[in-house]
Amino acid sequence: MPLRNRTTLTQYLIEERRRFPGSSGDFNSLILDVALACKAIARSVAMGELGGMYGDQAGVAGAAVNVQGETQKKLDVLSNEMFIRISQWGGHLAGMASEEMDHPYQIPAQFPRGKYLLVFDPLDGSSNIDVNVSVGSIFSVLRAPQEAIDTGRDVTEQDFLQLGVQQVAAGYALYGPTTMLVLTVGNGAAGFTLDPNLGEFMLTHPKLQVPEDTQEFAINASNSRFWEAPITRYVDECLAGKSGVRGKDFNMRWIASMVAEAHRILMRGGVFMYPRDNKDPSKAGRLRLLYEANPIGMVMEQAGGRASTGREPMLSVKPDGLHQRIGLVFGSKNEVERIELYHNEPTEKHNDNPLFSERSLFRI
Repeated sequence: MPLRNRTTLTQYLIEERRRFPGSSGDFNSLILDVALACKAIARSVAMGELGGMYGDQAGVAGAAVNVQGETQKKLDVLSNEMFIRISQWGGHLAGMASEEMDHPYQIPAQFPRGKYLLVFDPLDGSSNIDVNVSVGSIFSVLRAPQEAIDTGRDVTEQDFLQLGVQQVAAGYALYGPTTMLVLTVGNGAAGFTLDPNLGEFMLTHPKLQVPEDTQEFAINASNSRFWEAPITRYVDECLAGKSGVRGKDFNMRWIASMVAEAHRILMRGGVFMYPRDNKDPSKAGRLRLLYEANPIGMVMEQAGGRASTGREPMLSVKPDGLHQRIGLVFGSKNEVERIELYHNEPTEKHNDNPLFSERSLFRI
């Protein structure tokens, strides 16, 4: 398609800004900084072993470990640095927080401070890097407290603990066969594809919509013995197919890269489940609320889908910590609502499907 029929990310943001005549333009500049960081990460991901980017990050004694207790990849650290270096100087941010940093990042004194907070997972799915499976970056933009803006004080962890419905913008970049940026600024969700010749994100998927119904679900079945009863019931019913209560066959997917899972669901529907389970009772889930669940949840809901803990809407959960973990279910609206219904019904045992019965593939 000729270039004249495409809208660039910059043009898209300008058009969105016109809905708010009094806006300063800082927000647009911040999103463009985020997009630039994603372009830089995409280039490093594409180089792979040629760029010396495979493998674990070296630590003091062996591989480095982040605040989550997870082994850091070289690209985890590089991606985090790119987000910081590209976003810190423009005067749009009061502070940042990331999966790879224990505490909020303070904007250096030599740079002006702005009115937004940036929260991000610099490289989601990084365990897939060495096997060349799609990975991505996830980000969320929040407003800084007015008092922090007025005084210019350092940001605190508490400043970031905002409901998902308070997000100003959210999105992700997917580093796959093509690099894509999916963004919502609160007026629907749109997808942009990186034109490698121009170095520009071009609008290719306006007004993304998640189909309300689906015949695909994604879950890590190796954790089936730890699932709560409502999840077991739902998966059993899907696996029973046409002969079961659902009356239709389902396909099961699992990429182990949430960005890739989310993108597939945006493109053709589906439901993703990484629910709370009893594998580690001390953890309320696997995924992080502020920089994984909330931004993906906002994108999904702006595209007509639904995001939930399984029990309540994800975007209404009050955060209690910067790196808080939570169970996450998102995707096609009718399927997510069914899962919520099962969680709100009296607990029953649903183990009719032999795949998950005693002495099965997943239970010994």
